[in-house]
Amino acid sequence: MGVAACQMALAHSGLSDPASRNPERSGIVYGSDYILTRPEEFADGVAACFDSHKVFDIKRWPTEGRIKVNPLWLLKYLPNMPASHVAIYNDLRGPSNSVTIREASSSSSIAEAVATIRRGASDVMLAGATGSRLEPLRALHFSVSETLARDRSDPSEMSRPFDADRDGSVLGEGAGALVLESLEHAVARGAKIWGEVVAGVGSAVGHRFDGKDRDFIRLATHNVLSGLIAKATSLGMDLTADDWHIHACGKGEVDSDRSEAMGIHDSLGDERIPVTAAKSYFGNLGAGSAAVEIVASCLALEHQKLFPILNCNRLDAGCSIRVTDSDRPGNAFASLSYSSQGQASGVLVRRVLSA
Repeated sequence: MGVAACQMALAHSGLSDPASRNPERSGIVYGSDYILTRPEEFADGVAACFDSHKVFDIKRWPTEGRIKVNPLWLLKYLPNMPASHVAIYNDLRGPSNSVTIREASSSSSIAEAVATIRRGASDVMLAGATGSRLEPLRALHFSVSETLARDRSDPSEMSRPFDADRDGSVLGEGAGALVLESLEHAVARGAKIWGEVVAGVGSAVGHRFDGKDRDFIRLATHNVLSGLIAKATSLGMDLTADDWHIHACGKGEVDSDRSEAMGIHDSLGDERIPVTAAKSYFGNLGAGSAAVEIVASCLALEHQKLFPILNCNRLDAGCSIRVTDSDRPGNAFASLSYSSQGQASGVLVRRVLSA
C-alpha cells in the first residue's frame, strides 16, 4: 500500500517520469507501522530441533534450526522497507529516511521532509506513511492492548469519534503520500499547488511523571497545537475561527477522545474552531492515518467544503470542542495525531491562492 500510494502521488504530481526531476535532488521520508514477523519464517527451523519425543531442544538451534531460516527474512519486516522500495524503484538518490512512531508517523515524516527542502538538501520529497492493523496477529495484539469498538448491526456506525455513545476504535489499514517541493521548483514546472506546509511540531509525553499518572494525551495534543499556532502567529497568519479547521486524531476511544478534546480546548481557549475527524469513515489506519487525513483536508480546502464527523450524533459533554457540521474549511488546517504511547505530531497547512 505504501509503494502504491507513493506511485500514485508521483503520477498525480506529474513527476513519475524520472526525466522530470533531478534524482540527486529527489528523496523520501516515509513512515511505517511496526511490522510483525510471521511465525512461518521460523517453522522449518523449529521443526528441525524436535527430538524423537517431539520435544523442542534449543541446543540444536545453532547447528540444525538456524540454517533452515532464510537469512534475509528480516528484510521483509523492517519498517524502512516501504521507503527503500520506493526510492530504488524511482531512482530517488537524495535524502532518505523512515519514521516509526505509530499514528504520529505521517506528520513527523512530512515535517522532516519539509525541513530537508528548507535546508537546501533537496528540491522534491515524497512523504507520508503506511500502516495496517488487520494482520491477524497484530489485530489480536490490539484487541488485548487497546479498547476496540463493539460490534453493531451496521458496521459503518462503529467508528464514532467524540460521540457520547462511542466505545472504542476500529481497526483499519491504508497509506497516503504527498509530493513536497520548494515553491520555486513547483512554480518553475507549472505544478498545481494544493497547499503550503507552514509548520510541523512534535511532542512526546509519558503517562507517568514523578511516579504519578498524568493526562499525557491532553498534554501532547496541547503541545503540538499550541506550537503550530505560535508558528503561524510568528509568520503573521491571522487564524480566526472562520479561517481554518482542525483535523483531530479522533480514534473513537472514550478516554483518549476526551483527552484530545481537552488538549485542543487548552490551546484555543473558548475559540470555536470547527473540528473534523476522518477516522469516523475508515477507522484507525495506524501510521498511515494522518497522511490520508491530510489529503482529505487538502481536498476540503480545494472544494471549500468540510466533511462532517460521521456518527457524531451527540457530542460527549466532556469534549469541549466545536464538531463541524456544515462549516466551510477556511483557508488552512491543523492536522493532529498521537499514539497510545504519548508520541504526538501535527502539521499546519494553508491554501495557496496564488503563486
